[in-house]
Amino acid sequence: VQLQASGGGLVQAGGSLRLSCAASGRTFSNYGMGWFRQAPGKEREFVSAISWSGITTFYADSAKGRFTISRDDAKNTVYLQMNGLKPEDTAVYYCAAPDSKWSLRESEYKNWGQGTQVTVSS
Repeated sequence: VQLQASGGGLVQAGGSLRLSCAASGRTFSNYGMGWFRQAPGKEREFVSAISWSGITTFYADSAKGRFTISRDDAKNTVYLQMNGLKPEDTAVYYCAAPDSKWSLRESEYKNWGQGTQVTVSS
């Protein structure tokens, strides 16, 4: 599975970004997808996940109410819409895919993209 994340950049606090992750190499619609992030000097953390059907989503507390995960199976792409960005959202954001229809366990995410940098200035 190949995952290509894009859409990161520099934005002021309160601004918005939409991250995209294009997948290839297997039937995209059969698998869940997730977003993780890693801030400088910190461990990688879970941000959000979406099930294979797109019906079920889950967010870390830090993302609830501000971020929205979605998927477009026709484009083999998962998105992360981020609104109300804060300086503490600054991190490298990674999309990842488990070998299952749904997972909240980072250990089950076996396939990772290269990451896209999000920087939020105050």
